[in-house]
Amino acid sequence: MEIFLLALSFAVILAGALLFTNSIEWIGHKLNLGEGAVGSLLAAVGTALPETLIAIVALVGATRSEEVAIGAIVGAPFLLATLAMGLVGLTAYGYRRRRAQGIRLRAHVPTLDRDLAFFMVFFGLALALGFGAPESIRAPAGIVGVLSYFAYVIFTVRGAGPLQPHETLNPLIMMRGDDRAAEPPLWLAIIQCLVGLGAMVGGAHLFVEELLHVAEDLGVEAIVLSLILAPLATELPEKVNSFFWVREGKDALALGNITGAMVFQSTIPVGIGLLFTDWELSGNAAVSVALGLAGGLLAYWALRLRDRFELAPVIGWLALYAAFIVVVSV
Repeated sequence: MEIFLLALSFAVILAGALLFTNSIEWIGHKLNLGEGAVGSLLAAVGTALPETLIAIVALVGATRSEEVAIGAIVGAPFLLATLAMGLVGLTAYGYRRRRAQGIRLRAHVPTLDRDLAFFMVFFGLALALGFGAPESIRAPAGIVGVLSYFAYVIFTVRGAGPLQPHETLNPLIMMRGDDRAAEPPLWLAIIQCLVGLGAMVGGAHLFVEELLHVAEDLGVEAIVLSLILAPLATELPEKVNSFFWVREGKDALALGNITGAMVFQSTIPVGIGLLFTDWELSGNAAVSVALGLAGGLLAYWALRLRDRFELAPVIGWLALYAAFIVVVSV
């Protein structure tokens, strides 16, 4: 029964991702937002919220657990900078013959630079303050982290690059009959977006529940659960959006969905953690942050300096994630 529910939840997530990616492109087009803002803001924030809620619930819920909260906070950006980046790169490499640009990257460079810079700075700050920093330092740093995301939003909207060409947009899925050839109204695109997001969140939650049952049967510790299973179940399925986009050669949207979420997760949730927890990183949590930073550096080398999706960095991203699994398993 658990296998059936896992398969069902994954199917729901895939369907939701199709609805979401299709509608978010039209919303960005209707709002005259460049591809950089559509990927790094609309898509990234919309799919990053469930992971943030896990950390908040862990802090304020009846079963309050700082350990689970910190694990959820640092686990999501680690997964994005390693496994998610690796799988998107592998998708691009696998579909290189279908993509007009092959393995070469066709992204909005200023947005990519800004995303990776914000991530490296604030996730690095999370690591630096994770070993007994006093509250007099943690609290101001947390406030700066939260406020910095709003500055990031302003920079991204102002420098989001060109609009996505109308001819590259697929018809809105909820448009029917002869109307599919016409430009959809904004309200219908928003409704489809909410339906898709709801399907992804609902499917991810079902995925989490089934994984929790498996974890309990295996006797997995809370910190391992929050560092691996929670981000894996709530973050990665929603990044199916990026797999669809990169397959179609829409690299700005595909990467923005990941790097924008990396920025969000390393500023607002980390800021909340610095403000409302003792922010003591355990060995496993510290390792996950360090490996996430290594994944960010690898992304800068592969995507900015090399400007392409090559097999070597893909293996590197996946190896970083595999290394963490080995560390927490011994």
